[in-house]
Amino acid sequence: MELRQRYGGNIHNYNILEFKNVSKDILPWLEKVALENNCRIEKKEWISKYNSYVVYDYEPFCSDGFEISLTISSTSKNYLKFIQYLYENKLNTIEHLKNCLIS
Repeated sequence: MELRQRYGGNIHNYNILEFKNVSKDILPWLEKVALENNCRIEKKEWISKYNSYVVYDYEPFCSDGFEISLTISSTSKNYLKFIQYLYENKLNTIEHLKNCLIS
């Protein structure tokens, strides 16, 4: 998971948070959380792991071999920080549960 942030200086500059390599299973949850927290989904892309020039703005027929990138924006960076916090906690919880299954 890689996150990139850009924050504007005033209310007219949108704050942007980009999620890279989002799991296909978590994507619907992340989109729902973003919309519930007054954020806008600016861009959703499926980027090929093998050919960097292959980028789709819709889910390809066979999505194996693609990484999902999601960019959201908000007028307040606090909403974005909260979404980032929820996302990181969800990933940590999933990892913890996987480790519990292995043990």
